[in-house]
Amino acid sequence: MARRKPGVGQTALVTGASAGIGVDLAECFARDGYDLILTARSEGALQDVAQRLSAAHGVRAHTIAQDLGAHGGGSALAAAIAQRGLTVDVVVNNAGYGHAGALTSSDLATQLGMIDLNVRSLVELTYLFWDRMLANKRGGVLNVASTAAFQPGPLMANYYASKAYVLSFSEAMWEEARGTGVHVTCLCPGPTVSKFRERAGTGKTKLAKNAGAAMPSAPVARAGYEAWKRNRRVIVTGARNALQAGMVKYIPRERLLRIVRNVQSPAD
Repeated sequence: MARRKPGVGQTALVTGASAGIGVDLAECFARDGYDLILTARSEGALQDVAQRLSAAHGVRAHTIAQDLGAHGGGSALAAAIAQRGLTVDVVVNNAGYGHAGALTSSDLATQLGMIDLNVRSLVELTYLFWDRMLANKRGGVLNVASTAAFQPGPLMANYYASKAYVLSFSEAMWEEARGTGVHVTCLCPGPTVSKFRERAGTGKTKLAKNAGAAMPSAPVARAGYEAWKRNRRVIVTGARNALQAGMVKYIPRERLLRIVRNVQSPAD
């Protein structure tokens, strides 16, 4: 008799699911039998992902195009989910973006939009589905942060700060969920092959030039998913990234700031 997949009868909502880590996280859940609700701004890209994952894994994959960076975007998404008669057991908060450069190297809308998408929408979606998870004593939240979360980031200050918030929030929610059956994990990737790097412009920094090859998104997603299944509080992908994140607390703060500023500077 075939073993029942652990996600059968449950649904995972994945944000930023049109490319990169989001697609690979959606595939991890689909492989274990979870139905999917995929959301991003691009309907066409979402449909392609949904059709592929549904055919490959025999799950239902729904798509809802939504700009989560818009105020009320999370509530609008939740309303659209309810209108379709769908429920959510797992929230995968993957949507986000960054901008490499000094604070005023972009317009104000870019900086505030980063907070809206990386932080506000993540909290909004967690809040909207949290009580149902607790009542059902299953499911949970998988938040995607970054190794940027472990220190301040001169020349990318707002992005680093937003990911520090995600890490802190995730750890606190992990503790709130202790003993309930609800899992909370914060996935902290280092440099990863994705469209994020293109949009953020991080591929032109000293960090990108000297850090070696970026990790493919698929193993990053698998590590995050496996950690979530075990209810591991935080997972840093890649041995080198984990070592560097662990060393941060031993480096004097002013020296750390100079180090980060240097690696975030444009490469020659």
